[in-house]
Amino acid sequence: MRESENIAGLLALQPDYIGFIFYPGSKRYMDRELPDIDFGKTLKTGVFVNETIENVLNTTKKYQLDVLQLHGSESPRYCQTLKEKSYLIIKVFSVGNKFDFKQCHPYEDVTDLFLFDTKGKLPGGNGQVFNWDILAGYDLKIPFLLSGGIGLEHLSNIKSFEHPKLAGVDVNSEFEIRPGYKNINKLKTFFHEIRS
Repeated sequence: MRESENIAGLLALQPDYIGFIFYPGSKRYMDRELPDIDFGKTLKTGVFVNETIENVLNTTKKYQLDVLQLHGSESPRYCQTLKEKSYLIIKVFSVGNKFDFKQCHPYEDVTDLFLFDTKGKLPGGNGQVFNWDILAGYDLKIPFLLSGGIGLEHLSNIKSFEHPKLAGVDVNSEFEIRPGYKNINKLKTFFHEIRS
């Protein structure tokens, strides 16, 4: 998200997190200042892909981010370095037809949340849903967010999906009018239904 009135519209719905993409290869790349508005309890989340720690810290300071979402091949040591700076860390894993949760083990003590997204050509924003049944094999202590092409048509599936470590859902492309600009009316419907 980049435009002031669109950000304000989303904040009115009181999401837990609001994401800003700091990956230059993304069509949603954040290339401007944040508006001077009250974010309330919504956590400002910076999304990075294999960025240098120095650049992550500089960006985090500039935008006063609360959460760092790491979408690349960042190592456990990389995550630990940032977590030691008192930021909340979300580590993203791309899920295909199969997934070995053993690759998540080294991140258990250096991450606050995992996010499981659909494996695709891009590091996020592929707009595809993966087979959530795969998550039945997840038994680590870290809660996770469910992501990957989630739209209004998935509401009933989300409500019926049960897992003790599910912490929430991450939505993006299915609620966009154009890259980086959200459809607030669709999100309002989604939030109402998911919270009821």
